[in-house]
Amino acid sequence: MSKEVWGYHEHPKRREPDWEINPQTAAVREGLARSGFGETSEALYLNSGFTYANSQEAVDSFTDETDHFLYSRFHNPTVAMFEKRLAAIEGAEHCVATGSGMAAMFVSLACLVEAGDHIVASAAMFSSCHVVITEILPKWGITYELVKANDKAAWEKALTKPTKAVFIETPSNPLLEIVYIRFVSDLAHKVGATVIVDNVMASPVLQKPLELGADVVMYSATKHIDGQGRVLAGALLGSFEYIYEKLIPFTRHTGPSLSAFNAWVLVKSLETMELRVTRMCENAQKLAEFLETRKEIKSVRYPGLASHPDREVIKKQMKAGGTTIGIVALSISLIILVIANH
Repeated sequence: MSKEVWGYHEHPKRREPDWEINPQTAAVREGLARSGFGETSEALYLNSGFTYANSQEAVDSFTDETDHFLYSRFHNPTVAMFEKRLAAIEGAEHCVATGSGMAAMFVSLACLVEAGDHIVASAAMFSSCHVVITEILPKWGITYELVKANDKAAWEKALTKPTKAVFIETPSNPLLEIVYIRFVSDLAHKVGATVIVDNVMASPVLQKPLELGADVVMYSATKHIDGQGRVLAGALLGSFEYIYEKLIPFTRHTGPSLSAFNAWVLVKSLETMELRVTRMCENAQKLAEFLETRKEIKSVRYPGLASHPDREVIKKQMKAGGTTIGIVALSISLIILVIANH
C-alpha cells in the first residue's frame, strides 16, 4: 500500500477563463479552492494556524513576501472562499468578512476616523448603527451630523465642509426610507469623504452601490445572504486601497473575524440567494398591494409600491421593492387579524 496520503493529488494549475462569468455562475463557482483530495463541496478548515515547509517560508509569510495563510484570525481558506464569491457577485475588488453585521458596520468607520474627524449619516438607520455614530464614536472625539434620507437640500448643506466618511442606509431599517446614492456620493466625494452604504435591506441582488458611486458596501450577512436563520456574519466590500490600506490593518489587530464554520454555511447560501430574494420580493409585492386595499391599514410603506414617496429614486437604483414591508395600522390586533384571515 502506498505511503502517500490516500487519494491526495496536487492540482495542476489551470489558466483563468478569459470570458465574462454570469453572476449566477459566480454564485456557485467563484472562490472555489479545492484541496488535493478533490472534494465536491467546499472544504471546511477549522484549524487555527498553518504550517510552513521551512523557516524561510515562515519568515516570508509573516513579512508578506509570499501568499500563505498564517492564522485564522487574519485569514482562513474557507472564509476566503466566501469573501471571493461575495466580491464577484457584488462586483467589488475585495471583501473582508466579519463575525456579525454590526462588527462590519463599526469597523467600516473605525478604520477611517480619528479624533477631530467628522461623519455625516442618514438619520433613519438601524438602532445599533445609530448608537455607534451618536454615542460610541463621539467618545473618540468624532463629530457627526444626521440628515433626513431624501432631503437633497439638507445633504447639500451638510456636505459643504470637510468630512471623513458618509454612512447611508438605504432602504433604511425598519422605516424603508430611501437615500439617492448617486447624488449623495457625488456630493461626498467633493469634500473628500468615503461613502459607505449599508445595503442590508436591498442585498446584492437588488442594488449595487459601487456602481452608483459609493466606495464601500456593508452587509449583515445574517439577513439575505444566509437568509435562513443559521449564522451571524458581516461583510465589507470595496477597493484595494480601502480594504488593504485602511480596513485590514485595523481588523487584523482588533479581531472581528468570521468563523470558518459560518463562512462555510454562507458559501452555500450564496448559491441560492438570488432565487430566495427574488421569490421573497414577489411575495412582498403582492402582500403590500393587498394591504393597501384594507381599511384597517392607515398606510403601507414598501419600495415596490407606486405610493412610496421616493419611487422615482427607487427605480434608478433598485431592481425590485425588497423583502420587507412597513405598516401603520389602526391597531396591532387588527393587522394580525387581517393577515391571519387571508
